[in-house]
Amino acid sequence: MLAPGDTAPEFELSDHRGDPVSLSSHRGDHVVVYFYPRADTPGCTTEACGFRDRYAAFEEHDVAVLGISDDPVDDIASFAAEYDLPFRLLSDEDGTVAAAYDSYGEKNMFGNTFDGVFRNTYVIDPDGEVALAYEGVSPEGHAETILEDLDGLGADPA
Repeated sequence: MLAPGDTAPEFELSDHRGDPVSLSSHRGDHVVVYFYPRADTPGCTTEACGFRDRYAAFEEHDVAVLGISDDPVDDIASFAAEYDLPFRLLSDEDGTVAAAYDSYGEKNMFGNTFDGVFRNTYVIDPDGEVALAYEGVSPEGHAETILEDLDGLGADPA
């Protein structure tokens, strides 16, 4: 895992609309970068809907939310539309960005071994450094935990 104080790796990925999104385009603001394993699965849906339901609070803090998975753009587009997600989902099909954030690697599920995305989250500060890091998060209540922790960073509501 990257640790607070580490420089956040730069990236540019396509969002659920096919538009490019880079980390540097958010310089000057706090950014939540959350990695999730698979669109439209129970845990990922719970996590995404938690960010959706608390999105106004993230906006009050001037914090952007970016969700990243190795799903193709078509899959994340359907996911964003089905659950009315107001933030950008990004497609990292080869896992390069997730790997740079120590959030991609070998997983075991139902007796199968495969490479995939780990459920980790980072809050990146306005200077592009990791401010907060969450490893192996539980989807339930995760957005609320981040909002509480943002208050401690001085990312107070406007």
